[in-house]
Amino acid sequence: MSFFSATRATSSRSPLASLCDRAASSPAPTGSGELGMGVLLRGASAAAATTAAPSSALLATTFCRARGCGRLLPAAPRLQRAFAARASAQPLEVCAKESITVPGRLGDCPFTQRVLLTIEEKHLPYDLKLVNLANKPDWLLEINPEGKVPIVKLEDKWIADSDVITQTLEEKYPEPPLATPPDKASVGSKIFSTFIGFLKSKDPSDGTEQALLDELTSFDSHLKDNGPFINGGAISAADLSLGPKLYHMEIALGHYKNWSVPDSLSHVKQYMKSIFSMNSFVKTLALHEDVIAGWRPKVMG
Repeated sequence: MSFFSATRATSSRSPLASLCDRAASSPAPTGSGELGMGVLLRGASAAAATTAAPSSALLATTFCRARGCGRLLPAAPRLQRAFAARASAQPLEVCAKESITVPGRLGDCPFTQRVLLTIEEKHLPYDLKLVNLANKPDWLLEINPEGKVPIVKLEDKWIADSDVITQTLEEKYPEPPLATPPDKASVGSKIFSTFIGFLKSKDPSDGTEQALLDELTSFDSHLKDNGPFINGGAISAADLSLGPKLYHMEIALGHYKNWSVPDSLSHVKQYMKSIFSMNSFVKTLALHEDVIAGWRPKVMG
């Protein structure tokens, strides 16, 4: 069973408006079984929807993502072998936060979405186990005493922390490569912390809004000179980390501050539209209601 179904679409509407339409048209996932307090879902990328061997068509072609290229190109033999090996591999086990508004759906953690985006972009089969973090089950605490998610089981070993998980996946499954070059890996890395500072702020004159605008302006300049993505024409790990954070920023600041990215930052807005419209992003995004509810304690605290 696929986690969500979605198709790529283009739209002149805002990134979030288009995303809402696509997410709303996607069927909600249904549990294939109950395990303790978690809901088990079978997730799969578009290239590996089941653990069966991939089709000859899949092995013969691969999609060229560079700068919006829509051509299908012959896949390299190494990539063909990688897809074949993955399709027959044991699915990864991923424990993630469950939605607090719609039971049985993925919750609002941007770090979990980062991990799932990496798995999806690497076309790895996986089983998704949703956990009610308000009532953490014993099995979760046995796996990870801190009770945090996401955690991923890889070769009989549970791995915590999205940084460690994504790095491990890159090392274990290097095709297709997603690593961001070191000189660009930190691009946009301060946006999330400045967003949180502005969101929590009660004083309009404390400089937190300007701090966020400064980071977004710097990011816009980088995209203008190096885009459309952080590492140029192809998606990389840095984009998969930043994208979910920008999604939370857009929703939370829009709801609690009536704020949005200025139109003058056109490269950032186009970047968000591109990231938010990726099939893997739509398949793994959180509901707006969950994002709003998830940030409420930060705002009210």
